[in-house]
Amino acid sequence: MTTEHKTLTIDNVSRRGFLQGMLSASAFVICVRKFPLLASAAKSGAPLSPTVDTTAFHPGVYVGINPDGTVVIVAHRTEMGNGVRTSLPRIVADELDADWSRVTVIQGDGDDKYGSQDTDGSHSVREFFEPLREAGATARLMLVRAAAEKWGVPAEQCLADPPHFVSHKTSNRQLGYGELAELAAKQPVPKKDELKLKSRSEWRYIGRSIDDAATLKTVGVKQTIPIDPFKPPHAFQPLGGVAVIADNTWSAFKGRKQLKIDWDNGPNAAYTSADYKKQLQETARQPGKPVHSWGDADAGFSKGGKVIEAEYFAPHLAHASMEPPAAVADVHGDKVTVWAPTQNPVGVREEVAKALGLKKEDVVCHVTFLGGGFGRKSKPDFAVEAAVLSKKTGKPVKVVWSREDDIKFDYYHSVAAMYLKAAVDQSGKPTAWLQRSVFPPISSTFDKDATYGSAGEMSLGWDVIPFEVANFRAENGPAAAHVRIGWLRSVANIYHAFAVQSFANELAVAANRDAYDYLMELIGSGRVVEGPKGGNQELANKYPYDIARLRHVAELAASKANWGKKKSGNGWAMGIAVHRSFLTYVATVVEVEVDPQGAVRIPNVYTALDAGIVANPDMVQSQFQGAAVFGTSLARTGQITATNGAVDQSNFFDYPVARMNDAPAHVDVQIVESDAPPAGVGEPGVPPFAPALCNAIYAATGKRVRELPLSRNGFA
Repeated sequence: MTTEHKTLTIDNVSRRGFLQGMLSASAFVICVRKFPLLASAAKSGAPLSPTVDTTAFHPGVYVGINPDGTVVIVAHRTEMGNGVRTSLPRIVADELDADWSRVTVIQGDGDDKYGSQDTDGSHSVREFFEPLREAGATARLMLVRAAAEKWGVPAEQCLADPPHFVSHKTSNRQLGYGELAELAAKQPVPKKDELKLKSRSEWRYIGRSIDDAATLKTVGVKQTIPIDPFKPPHAFQPLGGVAVIADNTWSAFKGRKQLKIDWDNGPNAAYTSADYKKQLQETARQPGKPVHSWGDADAGFSKGGKVIEAEYFAPHLAHASMEPPAAVADVHGDKVTVWAPTQNPVGVREEVAKALGLKKEDVVCHVTFLGGGFGRKSKPDFAVEAAVLSKKTGKPVKVVWSREDDIKFDYYHSVAAMYLKAAVDQSGKPTAWLQRSVFPPISSTFDKDATYGSAGEMSLGWDVIPFEVANFRAENGPAAAHVRIGWLRSVANIYHAFAVQSFANELAVAANRDAYDYLMELIGSGRVVEGPKGGNQELANKYPYDIARLRHVAELAASKANWGKKKSGNGWAMGIAVHRSFLTYVATVVEVEVDPQGAVRIPNVYTALDAGIVANPDMVQSQFQGAAVFGTSLARTGQITATNGAVDQSNFFDYPVARMNDAPAHVDVQIVESDAPPAGVGEPGVPPFAPALCNAIYAATGKRVRELPLSRNGFA
């Protein structure tokens, strides 16, 4: 049996007739609406099914737009579980740049004007894909030209963006499709060669699927709304996805579980962190981009003698604050009010304004208390989500992230591989020192092509060392980002301090020296160490590294810990590390007890700090006690991994944070009285913790930890 498919062609009809005979549309969610014309049609004997002919703007028989902005698309093929009632309209909606939540799909009656309606032979999409794209592109171009006419500007200065609006590129004016419908209807239908179809990367609906039928049946759920991914340079705008709108959080979460979505896995679908780790480590072994140096490291290594090398690795980390991202937004016309637990309220105003095409002055952001931030809530994406959804629904909306979304879609602390090498003399003291770090930089969030650390990231524990070494060079290697990278409490200091302070301890072991005595000799005499000039180093240049202040905190911490009074071994030891970050000098001594099964207990932590003039000592003490607990979490179990483009961890069962039995039993904080300018105190307690802990574990067990977390090394 054969079937002849009757299809209108460009050869036998006018351009408008061609569009009328070859078009249809598509999108994510089907919106069912009642049409008043049904009743009158029945009385008059007219066709019972609605058509686009009654809309204000209908360049063909397949798509029309009403003054209220509703886009009506005809599905001219038969729906029988084959999905054409969705797939065909989505093609039109995509090229039209329509907001799918404002699309109504209607079924076309049998009529020759639609062309072939024989729904067999798997012909529907194959046969109508290009014509339907042209239909959507035609309507879009006519809307753009209508807006240009209304504004008195060239059409080339206008574009259909965001969906359902035409924007003027230079003035940021916008007109909705409904506002333009009547004027668009008066535009001549463009010729085929005038159309500009979207590239595959620009498709919003084609190639993506969502089945929200089960979700919409959930008690309390009102609707589902697709959120289109924002294009760069809006680095802090939301990821694409689907929002479930409900009466309460429980209903929204329940409805969310019912969603059936076919995701586009994107360019990082093959990303696996285990493979990426090997790439980083190999890059770290190769010469890198110079960051800063003094003396001549190459000459120092060429003199012969003993050379010690070590490699270190730190994984991605999640913020995992107890309160996941949440925000409330209320959009009224061109005014927006946001309530959010944000670390960056001005950023919220700026990014919400960008997303909605408003001025920053039109957005008010009320800051609530934060249930933990650690850098995650400096990103406004969750507040933007609330604002976008409020505008779409016309009501105030509260967005609440699940714990799973928080961990799986964070702005992660960067993964890093470090390579260190030192030439040592007969006493074991280094005469030449080379260090190279490789990590996807934070700047990759703003520039996808960025691969090298910024000057600011290099200043976080890498461009200088506080050691008396004649020949020194720091380098940085390239690394492409595969996940969103963001600030986490103490930022690049975490892995830089881990590598430098662990390596210093390894040199002490190689020299058969006491760790504290060797460290103090390595630090050397009181002096000032300057970093690179220029760039964004102004603050560091204004306050160069004062080695005398570092020596003092090291002496104080060791004294409070009674360093050297008890011999290490048999599962007990102390470890020490020093670091300067955010202009604060810190020394940390960690005491550990390790049982034969590898369970680690931390009876005591001793921290001394010089943060200049301290306004509130109680607050400073609290910050450093908290840093010890935070550092414990990161060092013990903190790691984010990915397999085939998806993050493996999802909740506290596989991304655990320190509980009371994991945390240090006692944290002693000593604050140095100083007349120096005030320095930071919220973050500097974190960087020296991991190396001090790992140095202690080595002294207690003889097992060196070069890769975090401890759980990857047989410790619990």
